[in-house]
Amino acid sequence: MITSETEGKIDYPSLFNRLVLIGGNSNSELSKRISDNLDIPLANSIISKFSDGEIRVKILENVRGKEVFIIQSTCPPVNDNLMELLIIIDAIKRASASSITAIIPYFGYAKQEKKISGREPITAKLVANLINVAGANRVVTIDLHAPAIQGFFDIPVDNLYAYTILVNAFFENIGKIDKDDFVILAPDAGSVIRARMYSEKMGLPIAVMFKRRPDIEEVESMEVVGEIENKNVIIVDDMVSTAKTLVRAAEKLKNMGANKIYAMAVHPVFSSNAVELIDDSPIEKIFVTDTIPVRKTNRKIVVASVSGLISEVIKRIYLKKSISELFD
Repeated sequence: MITSETEGKIDYPSLFNRLVLIGGNSNSELSKRISDNLDIPLANSIISKFSDGEIRVKILENVRGKEVFIIQSTCPPVNDNLMELLIIIDAIKRASASSITAIIPYFGYAKQEKKISGREPITAKLVANLINVAGANRVVTIDLHAPAIQGFFDIPVDNLYAYTILVNAFFENIGKIDKDDFVILAPDAGSVIRARMYSEKMGLPIAVMFKRRPDIEEVESMEVVGEIENKNVIIVDDMVSTAKTLVRAAEKLKNMGANKIYAMAVHPVFSSNAVELIDDSPIEKIFVTDTIPVRKTNRKIVVASVSGLISEVIKRIYLKKSISELFD
């Protein structure tokens, strides 16, 4: 819970005297890192719950005419964190802020971006509508599960990429590698474009795993196209939820003659017993970011921070500079 009952004037650096940072409860550690990077304190606020469970928001500083950046992942508990984000946006809008940018490092409901069968919702579109109506002027997120979600919004959306952060963390932990011994694996056909980013960054070839899914969280069969035998394999994906599919993929690769198996995933959802499954799996190391706080960890999980990337993007938005240059 974020609480502060004292108001006071904050002495921002003169360049950023109209920039206000507000951190929600979903990822307070990341908000603090961003605040430290920018050398701008988080605004005093009360973001808690009433006795009946309703969310309470009160901003304790003047934001009139200011450019406000709200840092809030819509990670589990997804509905609480999403509702908290919407209420913070509404409070800031009613306080006459000049602009409101919602920094959503992990965008919940992103896997529900299309209808798989009849009589299903497109929940990602609904969430986009809610953020639009609440009053956000811009959204910044990282590695959307489906980049097409950007088109669900009627406001600018910056979809950032964390592959450089994960690749750097990999080399810092593993050291120099023989590129002839490694291959990048796209865990499904939809991940090929993402895998290509890692491939180009690391100078490695790509293999692709094709999966048959009877349901959104179930996998019936797996087939791999590419050279796997006697290779060290790096599985790259945007998120790990239950880790069941990831672990099955690692076991499949082992059966195909792979040597060491690593994984990189931007968003560590780690629901259910995912951490335990990873610990008991053939995976040597899994590299993730702090878009979602990792409450439970083990010796195989390496967490790299996206705070530097988000801090730079906040500065560029505020100063009206290009963001795409970061990835060119």
